[in-house]
Amino acid sequence: MKITFMGAGSTVFAKNVIGDCMCTESLRDAEFALYDIDGDRLRESELMLNAINNTINEGRAKITCHLGVENRKNALRGASFVVNAIQVGLYDPCTITDFEVPKRFGLRQTIGDTLGIGGIMRALRTIPVLEDFTRDMSEVCPDALFLNYTNPMAMLSGYMQRYTGIKTVGLCHSVQTCSDSLLKKLGMDDKLDGRRELIAGINHMAWLLEIKDKDGNDLYPEIKRRAKEKNATEKHGDMVRFDYIDKLGYYCTESSEHNAEYNMFYIKDKYPELIEKFNIPLDEYPRRCINQIAKWETQRDELINNPTLSHNRSNEYASRIMESIVTGNVYKIGGNVINTGLIDNLPSDACVEVPCLIDGQGIHPCHVGRLPVQLAAMNMTNINVQLLTIEAAVTKKKEHIYHAAMLDPHTGSELSIDKIIEMVDALIEEHGSWLPKYN
Repeated sequence: MKITFMGAGSTVFAKNVIGDCMCTESLRDAEFALYDIDGDRLRESELMLNAINNTINEGRAKITCHLGVENRKNALRGASFVVNAIQVGLYDPCTITDFEVPKRFGLRQTIGDTLGIGGIMRALRTIPVLEDFTRDMSEVCPDALFLNYTNPMAMLSGYMQRYTGIKTVGLCHSVQTCSDSLLKKLGMDDKLDGRRELIAGINHMAWLLEIKDKDGNDLYPEIKRRAKEKNATEKHGDMVRFDYIDKLGYYCTESSEHNAEYNMFYIKDKYPELIEKFNIPLDEYPRRCINQIAKWETQRDELINNPTLSHNRSNEYASRIMESIVTGNVYKIGGNVINTGLIDNLPSDACVEVPCLIDGQGIHPCHVGRLPVQLAAMNMTNINVQLLTIEAAVTKKKEHIYHAAMLDPHTGSELSIDKIIEMVDALIEEHGSWLPKYN
């Protein structure tokens, strides 16, 4: 069996995913093909994974490296699973452009990797690369399962699922940690064991629709009481999502710094006091990038130059999905898939995040039914942008980029249509060759 990791220069994440596979009996003898376009980072990941292979896996795995576009087909050839963790354009220059150009127009962001103008541009420069991946996979591993971890999740996974023949599921960390982190933040740790939950919606805005304790008691009344009190009495890092609980009735999966920019409510030039009130970290993602780059300088030695480096299996979905498909043992995930009647009041071409069962036959999404109307409406404000961005990428029509930006809830609430068009043009010009040509 062969498992290919696209973007293997993401060394820490490669450690988690491939290290997890080496901890899994049914996967540990696989060939792990590492692909990247950065030779230094690829070599660092190879050194690290060789050490883990020797330390915890008796050297049973085979690790191969494939550098550059010219070797991509060899990396993919014969793969059963392809893990995607690429970032096209990296922090410098593309993330810098995604933040600095909109700032000139008065548009501020927090993360900019999933929605908003930053998410739109990231999708537009990533989908052409996925198109190249798909072309190669159709030739050399047409039956492989594509496990997408790259943001913007719904745009990229939706593109793969609607416009390619490659089996694809989008995977995010936020579903696994949603209720656990909520209960801990509210001092309800005693309710963690045996809890039952239902989560569905779209990536980064999937809703904790139900949460019950081990005896079947509804935990939401107490959650709502504590969340409202916490927002009223202290400054903390999850104030936007706690405000969701109060105003919309439900908690959602992704962090407050993300959700602050997914709507028209919290980042408003006309009401600057909201930034302080809801503790919103503007320019958070660029700060994280700078800190991560600095941290890597010290972390590199710890991971790369440690011949006894070990690994314990994480809670990442990837190895568990592969294990389930290989062994036939049933496993449940929150997966991003096309809405084939899964959520009744969202469109059929949307990429939704719903419970999925995995077994030897693959991925089986579960029917959820109707979302509460206000939650479906919130999701639709994001789905509109996702569908129009995919349309722009597929048709190469610039007008659809304008449409996506115009209908983005945060962008549209801050800028006029003419300013939005002017900003999009400036972003396209500054991205230069990172984007295809649009007509």
